Amino acid sequence: MILERARARGRVDVTALADEFAVTTETIRRDLTILERHGVLRRVHGGAIPVERLGFEPALATRESVMTAEKTRIAKAALAELPDEGSILLDAGSTTARLADELPTDRELTVVTHSVNIALSLSARPNLTIMLVGGRLRSRTLATVDSWALQALHETFVDVAFIATNGISAERGLTTPDTAEAMIKRAAIASSRRVVLLADHTKVGNDYFTRFAELRDIDTVIVDNGVDSKTMDEIAAAGPRVVLA
Repeated sequence: MILERARARGRVDVTALADEFAVTTETIRRDLTILERHGVLRRVHGGAIPVERLGFEPALATRESVMTAEKTRIAKAALAELPDEGSILLDAGSTTARLADELPTDRELTVVTHSVNIALSLSARPNLTIMLVGGRLRSRTLATVDSWALQALHETFVDVAFIATNGISAERGLTTPDTAEAMIKRAAIASSRRVVLLADHTKVGNDYFTRFAELRDIDTVIVDNGVDSKTMDEIAAAGPRVVLA
């Protein structure tokens, strides 16, 4: 029954399952452990996902419609990481898109991005110089990838890169389903003097097909307060400063 729900919903939550089946959370955790050993589920923070979703990547419109309050808090907290002037890089993602919406109007900045929707949303801002990285356009994320994008990023140096991720864990670092996007994220991190990761709590404890960074590559992680303190301590112990939004 747990597996059926996981496959139908894409994810199951320990607390919700315990309430639904009128059992303790410890019972649910044991069941999830057994299912993981059978190779049909993968344990993630607070619950589990079916293994067939490990390579799944929701469309941008879907991601923009979930965790909206948390993403807005993260974006507002990220404003403290902006330089007074200079250049920033905005990775493709729904949370980085929220940061784009929150960028101040009284600060002269050059914004480098491989996200078409972020570039369009900022195009009318007179205080911003928008540098759109070219390349093959992925329709699922509206992000440019492959060799043209990589070449541009290899020749770019920014003050701060704001990076998005599909998964983050102390054990496996930062992961994403698509190898082409992973290459761009690696290049974006390499092009920056300082790296800030923006991730809501549903990303914590998840891991996907391709790793694009270790936690030690990140200077600051900004997450919402839906993550337990033990997990945050594990992430902080790996290197980055952790900010709760």
